[in-house]
Amino acid sequence: MAALRYSAARHSLRSRACLFSAAGNTRGMHSRSRSSSSSGGESRPDPSIERPAPPHLIPLPPPPASPDPDRARYFDFSQDAFNAISDLFANPSLAAGPALDSALDEAGIQPRSELMEAIFARFDSSPKLLFGLFRRAEKKPEFRPSAALFNSMINALGKARDFDSAWELINGRLQGNGQSMLVSVDTFAIMIRRYTRAGRTQPAIRTFEFASGLDFIQNADSEMKLLEILLDSLCKEGHVGVGSEYFSYTRGLKSNWIPSVRVYNILMNGWLRSKNLECAEALWAEMKKENVKPTVVTYGTLVEGYCRMQQVERAMELIDEMKGEGIESNAVAFNPIIDALAEAGRFEEALGMLERFLVGECGPTISTYNSLIKGFCKAGDLVGASRIIKMMISRGIVPTPTTYNYFFWYFSKSGKIEEGMNLYTKMIESGYTPDRLTYHLLLKLLCEEERLELAVQVSKEMKSRGLDMDLATSTMLIHLLCRMYKFEEAVLEFEDMIRRGVVPQYLTFQRLKDELHKRSMTELACKIRDLMSSVPHSTNLPSKYSRQGGLPRARKMSIMQKAEAMSDILKDCNNPRKLVKRRSSLRSVSNQTN
Repeated sequence: MAALRYSAARHSLRSRACLFSAAGNTRGMHSRSRSSSSSGGESRPDPSIERPAPPHLIPLPPPPASPDPDRARYFDFSQDAFNAISDLFANPSLAAGPALDSALDEAGIQPRSELMEAIFARFDSSPKLLFGLFRRAEKKPEFRPSAALFNSMINALGKARDFDSAWELINGRLQGNGQSMLVSVDTFAIMIRRYTRAGRTQPAIRTFEFASGLDFIQNADSEMKLLEILLDSLCKEGHVGVGSEYFSYTRGLKSNWIPSVRVYNILMNGWLRSKNLECAEALWAEMKKENVKPTVVTYGTLVEGYCRMQQVERAMELIDEMKGEGIESNAVAFNPIIDALAEAGRFEEALGMLERFLVGECGPTISTYNSLIKGFCKAGDLVGASRIIKMMISRGIVPTPTTYNYFFWYFSKSGKIEEGMNLYTKMIESGYTPDRLTYHLLLKLLCEEERLELAVQVSKEMKSRGLDMDLATSTMLIHLLCRMYKFEEAVLEFEDMIRRGVVPQYLTFQRLKDELHKRSMTELACKIRDLMSSVPHSTNLPSKYSRQGGLPRARKMSIMQKAEAMSDILKDCNNPRKLVKRRSSLRSVSNQTN
């Protein structure tokens, strides 16, 4: 029945023209109607796609009625202006620069911080367009950007790894004495986190040292806050060795400095994340030697580390040690144990731990229940996961999109399109707003199952709900378009990524270019080559990927061996009956080449 329904859905989106029609509508997958571009408007799934009836197994109570905190502050601006800018940003023929500036001037849009903050939230994966909008606004004498907007611009540039432009903005706002109404500790924290995420540890350290020398940061509290952010960023991004070295260097400069418990917590977390128990326990011993009193976060960090290394019993012992220290355990300590037990399929013990948690002063949080739901979903037990949802609802905790994302993870892993689309439909009908991860998992499922029509429709619904296509979702769509031999459409999506300031992975570029060359689509191959050359990018490829034809070398050799074996057999045998008898020989050769 499901196959019939989805077959009908395919026919309802009949021809290629419905998705990527020629001429003006070719870029229709990027377009966005005014009615759907509202920052707060309700968007429904497209009725042209017939979906199966929603499931009744997974409970979906009405979500909390509180407003979206990310949008609550974006109320003081014209909705028409927001829609107009959104439409311009969604227009694939408009790039940042004179064309976009002229279009904005023609629309008569006056820049205001509230309006631009809403645009930044909506198009957070289009840094080039946002920078163009910000630069145009700066030229207007009446424009007074807020600190939040300025930091959003710095974050967007850092996310795009355009650090030169970010520094240009920062230096332009710093006065001769190093003061600024816009540049703050938060600004440099953004730069540090973006540098470490990009793997650029030394620029992150230099950013900290530069900021520490500014007048408005030259106080103990601000400098220590920024140092903690630096160490935390390095540890979370897998550079705990660099962080530990800089910690030792700082202690050498300040002989009387006793690090705070937070600094120790950060470094211990870094070593435990890298599964280096020896270094973590050495820090734990050093804390005790320096008489730095541990907190519940310290114990929670150790508990999580032991759980990560599958030493759950040792983690449970720490809970008892906490009591001996007079520290009341809470979700920070309990959640990792419940998560580890559920991950290992030890559900009775996990539920027993939950009951133990319930009798404490601090009861379970939504993260506690989500850990159980994740474990059941990973085990393929959706009935068990649904029971946990009912349990949390009965205790006054309402599920969030994160809760249901574990179901989407299972559907994506198992290739269950019908169930995934059912849950997606029911979420929206129940009043939930799917988040970016929801769409990522759903698009991953549809792309892996080569359901192009549904994938494109879901990507449109994603954009209509205020979520920009990011690197991951755009990449999945381009690869699917290539597999479906829709190379012109893949080039359009590739071009739109560059226009928005999202740099495609080099593997995506190489695959698309190889496919275009194979089909003698030379003009399009040159086009994407020029586009890729216009932006800084890595040239790294997976070792198994061969630039010649895009196939791994081993696979290419295997195909050649099979072809040669087939050729030899056909040369020697013209009699069809004898050929049948030699099938086993052919299979043997084929198996050897696999």
